[in-house]
Amino acid sequence: MDTTESVTGGITRRDCLRRSGLGLMLGSLGNLAPLMFAGCDLVKVRPARKKVKVGLLHSQTGKMAISETALRDTELLAIEEINAAGGVLGFEIDPVVLDGRSSTTVFSKQAKKLLRDKNVVAVFGCWTSSSRKAVLPIFEESNRLLFYPVQYEGNESSKNIIYTGPTPNQQILPAIDWLLSEAGGSKKQIALIGSDYIFPQTANLIINTYLQSKGIEGLKPEYLPLKATNEEVAAAVGRIVKSGADAIFSTINGETNIEFYRQLLDQGITADKVPVVATSVGEEELRSIRPLYVQGHYAAWSYFQSIETERNQDFVSRFQREYGYDRVIGDPMEAAYTSVYLWKQAVEKAGNFTTTDVRKAIQSGIPFEAPGGTIQIDPKTQHTFMHFRLGRIRKNRQFEIVHQSNEPIAPEPYPQFVFPGWHCDWTADGLTRGPDVLIGS
Repeated sequence: MDTTESVTGGITRRDCLRRSGLGLMLGSLGNLAPLMFAGCDLVKVRPARKKVKVGLLHSQTGKMAISETALRDTELLAIEEINAAGGVLGFEIDPVVLDGRSSTTVFSKQAKKLLRDKNVVAVFGCWTSSSRKAVLPIFEESNRLLFYPVQYEGNESSKNIIYTGPTPNQQILPAIDWLLSEAGGSKKQIALIGSDYIFPQTANLIINTYLQSKGIEGLKPEYLPLKATNEEVAAAVGRIVKSGADAIFSTINGETNIEFYRQLLDQGITADKVPVVATSVGEEELRSIRPLYVQGHYAAWSYFQSIETERNQDFVSRFQREYGYDRVIGDPMEAAYTSVYLWKQAVEKAGNFTTTDVRKAIQSGIPFEAPGGTIQIDPKTQHTFMHFRLGRIRKNRQFEIVHQSNEPIAPEPYPQFVFPGWHCDWTADGLTRGPDVLIGS
């Protein structure tokens, strides 16, 4: 077996004991206990079910592991819950877990392995837009579905991707509006900094074009490699300090965030004077950053662990019982968990696992009561209706929600003030192309 592969499925040994009552019996059975327990990886209390394979493809090593391993965990939790409740169409979900190793080349290789060698019916995976772009043609060629659970830059549509993270009009633009408002401090000069790849480059084009439409001249963005050195981060922060910016909008991904926030404090940038709004820092990333560096700064998401609803707190409790009470949940994790259930509902409505039928079921508009609130896939774009929420970072590495939309926001992968003439409607004519837009010049 490839060392990057593991296969996990079915109920856990702990659940097996709990649900069968064997945990109470074993203490009194003495030497018979090992014989009774020998089969409790499936305890022989029911006939073996047929299995259907799905793929989980995230970076479990490398610079993006700080964010992506947690997505795998919530996907496995959803699969375990579904299997415990009877599976899908009588099939037990058998997840094949592969490591993208924070490399677009490896993501491509692993996607081919999942679709061609392992013959999975769908994949839940990726984080960075570069990894998604790398695997997209493979999914289109194989006609399988990728469920992509992370916020991204828009400017993309594929019949073979279900986008369950926010688009810029659901995350970035509401955050900019808040910074410009009285509640956000009526900011006038917003510095932009991000990792040097597709998402930050497109996001910053959208932000600067949007600011210009409001008569505000945006600053030239700073870009850092995903494997940025401490010296590179320090130099970029130094240039922001000299710019006189009164707010910072960050699209930095991965481990670079740790040094970024440390440098901000070291160079005199504090949240009360120059707040940072981040799009890729959530509860999971905060576990690796000292609260001293980040307290008081902000993040823009659709979901926060601190949402005070019974459904959400039950979700948090289930996750922590499975993975440890020191674990936390962030927006992409909730979206990854929800994606598995959306796929399940679509398969059951379709009555089979065929991609074409499952896609039609998704496009019919199946609502799901997600931990963060009711969501639904837009049949035209295969993106998700979702709330906007802005959170302030607390000392305990959680978020105080300071602003949120009144209702779910419709996804708009092609904001017309940046991508005029581009539209997508998979229920009608598909993708309509407008003029090409230069990004990352």
